[in-house]
Parts: sequence; structure tokens; C-alpha cells
Amino acid sequence: MQHIISSMRKAIEDYHMIEDGDKIAVALSGGKDSLTMLLCLDNMRKWYPKKFDIVAVTIDPGGNIFDTTELEAFCKSLNIEYHIERTNIKEVVFDIRKEKNPCSLCANLRRGALNGVAESLGCNKVALGHHMDDVIETFFLSLFYEGKIHTFSPTTYLSRKNIVTIRPMIYVTEKEIKGFANKYPLPVMKKTCPNDGYSKREYIKNLIKTLTNDIPRLKACVFGAIQRSNIPSWNLEATSCDEESNLI
Repeated sequence: MQHIISSMRKAIEDYHMIEDGDKIAVALSGGKDSLTMLLCLDNMRKWYPKKFDIVAVTIDPGGNIFDTTELEAFCKSLNIEYHIERTNIKEVVFDIRKEKNPCSLCANLRRGALNGVAESLGCNKVALGHHMDDVIETFFLSLFYEGKIHTFSPTTYLSRKNIVTIRPMIYVTEKEIKGFANKYPLPVMKKTCPNDGYSKREYIKNLIKTLTNDIPRLKACVFGAIQRSNIPSWNLEATSCDEESNLI
């Protein structure tokens, strides 16, 4: 845990993610990434110089496919406030819209619901569990499918909600999170998305894995290039936008 917390602290301080008095809505999907982030932030708030509060928020997509029982018990064991937002996102995306490429719309709807809940709970920040591999995959997704040199930013100011989105785990690799999740008894939920395993992101993830067999330092080189680039979202100030786009 200490290694992950050390990487998170560096990202938090490099990009000024947390300030005194912050109330942070931690997006808790039930996956290994969000559970790891929640546990580490809970540990950090006990000793971090800048005092902050956290509340865990789960967006239930609907369709009776999402059981939050273990997540509720996990948050209770840590004495963390927990909020579940029930939605009809699954119905909208898969039944009404019948999206052939549903990931982007689903992500936007979930993000909108999350920001709305954060605002109603009096939170000024939202923490998302994206890690270093997500940064790299999003970079390739944007390059290959949009023709843009872009990836999501460490911090983003959402002007409509007056909320800052932060990503404290951008310096943490997926491999490190998997190792942590295997060592600690985290209540990792099974994936419930009907499109799981068939997304563009999954294709890019597998492509990067193949390329890494021939270029072992591929991820380190790409992430370093992103940090040294002139991508506006990777300067040391929060990017400002009305709504954050999601390419998944």
C-alpha cells in the first residue's frame, strides 16, 4: 500500500489535486481501481498535511445487475459515508438507444450522474480511479480513432457544476493495482457491462500488450512523452471545460 500511496501523493502534489477543506466524492464502481483508490485516500486523510473529507459514490446503471451489498459493508467497515445513485443508464443505452458503440454514451451519462450527486452532497471535487495504463490507452484511442494528440487530464474544472475532477492514480500502473488487490481482501465485483471485452479500449489494451512484448519500455516511453508534450491538459494547471469528454 505504501508504494501506491507514495505514487498517489506525488501526483496529488504535482497537480495540486487536494487542498485544505476539500470534500471529495470518490467514484466507487466496485472494480479493483476504485476500491484501491478509496482505501488509499482513506489512509492518506489520517495523516496528510492538508485535511480533506471523502464520501464514496456508486452509480447504479439499473437493470437489476448491480449488487452493492459488499460495497456498503466495505465502506461501513472503514467508517466512510456511502451514497448509491440509482439510474436507468443501462435501459437508455442498450434498450432505448440500442447503441452499437455504447461505451462513450454510457461513460458520459455515468459521469453526469456522478457530478450531480457530488454537487448535491456538497463536494467540491470528484476522484476517479484512472491509472497510468488508462492514460496511455486513452492517448492511443484518441490518436487512432479521433486523429488527435490527446488524453484525459490529471485535473479538470467542470464549470457547470463548479467541481474539479481529480485522478490521483495516474502514476500508478495497473500491474501494481492488481498486485495490491490480490494481497488485500477487497470486495472486487464482477463486471456487469454487456459490452465488456468488446470495446475499443479492450482492443487498444491488447494491442499495447502485444507491442510491449517487442518494446518492453513502451509504456514508460509513451507516458514520459505525454508528460513532456505540449498537450494542454497536461500542464500544471487544471483544465477548464463545460463537460469532460470520454473516449472509452
